[in-house]
Amino acid sequence: MRLGRKGLAVTLLVLLMLSTALTGCGGAKNGEQPDESQQSDTIPSNEVITLTYFSEDPNPNWNKMQDRIGKIITEKTGVILDAEFAVGDPGQKVSIMAATGEYPDLIAAKADLGKLVDVGGVLDLTDLIEQHAPNIKKMLGDKIVRAKYSLEDQSIYAIPTWSAVEEKKFRAEHGFELQHRVVKEAGYPEIRTLQDYEKVISDYLAKYPTDENGNKNIGLSLNADDWHMYMVTNVGFMTTGAPDDGEYYVDQETFDVTYHFRRPEEKEYFRWLNHMNDIGLLDPESFVQKTDQFKSKVASGRVLGLIVPMWEFGDAQQSLKAAGKFDHTYGHYPVTLSKEYKDPSFWSAGFDGGYGVAISSQCKDPVAAIKFLDYLASEEGQILVNWGVEGIDYVVENGKRFVPKDIQDKMDREGTAYTKESGLGFYWNMMVHYGDGIKDSTGNYFTKTNAEELTASYSEPEKEALAAYNIEHWKGLFPSEEEFPERKAGAVYNISLPADNKATILGAKMKDITWKRIPEAIMAKPADFDAIWDSYMKELDKAGVKEMEEAYGQFVKDRVKLWYGE
Repeated sequence: MRLGRKGLAVTLLVLLMLSTALTGCGGAKNGEQPDESQQSDTIPSNEVITLTYFSEDPNPNWNKMQDRIGKIITEKTGVILDAEFAVGDPGQKVSIMAATGEYPDLIAAKADLGKLVDVGGVLDLTDLIEQHAPNIKKMLGDKIVRAKYSLEDQSIYAIPTWSAVEEKKFRAEHGFELQHRVVKEAGYPEIRTLQDYEKVISDYLAKYPTDENGNKNIGLSLNADDWHMYMVTNVGFMTTGAPDDGEYYVDQETFDVTYHFRRPEEKEYFRWLNHMNDIGLLDPESFVQKTDQFKSKVASGRVLGLIVPMWEFGDAQQSLKAAGKFDHTYGHYPVTLSKEYKDPSFWSAGFDGGYGVAISSQCKDPVAAIKFLDYLASEEGQILVNWGVEGIDYVVENGKRFVPKDIQDKMDREGTAYTKESGLGFYWNMMVHYGDGIKDSTGNYFTKTNAEELTASYSEPEKEALAAYNIEHWKGLFPSEEEFPERKAGAVYNISLPADNKATILGAKMKDITWKRIPEAIMAKPADFDAIWDSYMKELDKAGVKEMEEAYGQFVKDRVKLWYGE
C-alpha cells in the first residue's frame, strides 16, 4: 500500500543548494560510484561492519539483529544493521534527509525515493549489481528493466524488494474479515456483498451486544491513524473491482488515470460506511484512535469485522491465538459493492520493480551493502529469512521442509515473543525474492505460504469455516488471477516521482482534502452525505485534480514504454 506525504518541506532553491553542497563534500551524486579501493578491502574479514538503515515500514518488534536469523545473517555477511523504522508519516523523515543531506547507509524509501534521487542522495546500483551481486543479477534476469528508475533516467536506485520476482499466491491477505464465531452463528451464509457482510455483523450484535466480560462488542472498526488512512480509503476501489494502484484508477488499455475517489461507484461505498455509522455498527472512535488502540481492540476479541490487509492486524491476531481465542480470529471474504464487481485481491500486478532498498551516497561501504543485500537474495538467504533455523523453526524429513505441529503451536502460543526471538518476518522486505508457490533447488517451496503449510497452520474453528464453504483455503472464495487482464503498468503506486513534479505537488493537496472530507462524509448524518460529497468533488476540481491526473498518467505511460518498448 502506498504511504502518504504531508507536503514537501523543501523548496527548489534549497534542493539546488543541497545538491551543490553534497557534491562539494565528496558524496556520490547522480549515480557516480565511490572509489571501491577505499571500501570493503579496508575492513578485515573477521570484523563486523555496522550499517545504518531507515525503513518507511514500521517494525515495532525489531530486535537489533539479535534474533537467531539476524545473527546468522551477520555471520554470513559481516554486516549488522543499526536500524530505524518509520513512526508516523515516513515521508517527513525522507524530506528531512533530502533537506539536510544526511543519510543512513541503506534506505527503504518506497514512493518517496524520488526526493532522494533529486538531490543525489542515493547511488546508481547498476555497476554494483554487475560486479558484486550475482544472486540479484541472476534473479532479476531480463526483468531488471523494471528496476530502472524511469524512461528518462534508467539508473537503478533501489534493489526491488516488495514485489516477488515470481509467485503463485495461496494466501488471501485482503478482503473483508469476519471472526469465525460470527460467521458460525450465522450458519456460514454466502458473504458476497456489503449487505451480506452488514447482516452477519448486525445479527450477531443484536444477540451478543457484549463479550463474556460485559464489554461492548464492536461491529466494524477502522484504523485511520496517519498514513493508515489509506487502509480506509483504498477499500473504495477494491469493492468496485479495481486493483490497488494507490490513489489512481488506471485504464488498462489507454493507461489514462483517474483520482480514484472521483469514480461515481466509489461514492456508494463511502455512503455505505456512512450508513454503518448511522446504525451503530461502525466504531465511533475509528477516526480518532491511534494504531495501538486499534490493535488493542482487535486483540481483545471484541471487534467482529475488519476491512484491512492481514499485515495490518497480524500482531493482534497472534495475541488472540496466544490466548487460545481461535474462534475470535478472522476469515477473509470477497465482498464488493454488488455482485457485478469482482474482488481484485488476486489480480496480479506482475513483478513491479519499484519499492526497494537504496544505498545512499554517504554509505560507508557500498560494496559491503550490496553484498549484504545479495546474500539475502541467495537461495540460502531466502530460505533462512522465510523459514528460520532448521531444527528450531522447521524440520526436514525425507527431503521435505515443513513446520511440525508442536513448533506451529509454540509460534501461536508465544506470538510476538516468538517473532522477536526468531526474527521471522523481519527481513523479507530487505531482499529481492521469489514469492509463494515457487520451489528452490531441493524441490521445496521458498516460502511457508503454500498449500500444505497453510493447511497445517489452520486452527479448528478456521478448518470448520473452510469446510462449511467447501474450500481448502480462503483463496477459494475469491476470483482467480486468470479471470483478470494483464496489468502492463504493474502497480503504479510504486512509481517514484520527482519532488517538483505537478503530480507530486498537487497530490499532496488532494491528500489533504481527501483526508479531511472522507471522515466528514462518513461520520455525517445520512441526509447530509450527498452535499458533503458534492462539495468534496468541487474542492478537488478547484485544486487541480485533472491536471494532476494528466501529469501522473504520463508517468504510467512512460513506464509501459520503458518495460515493453511501446
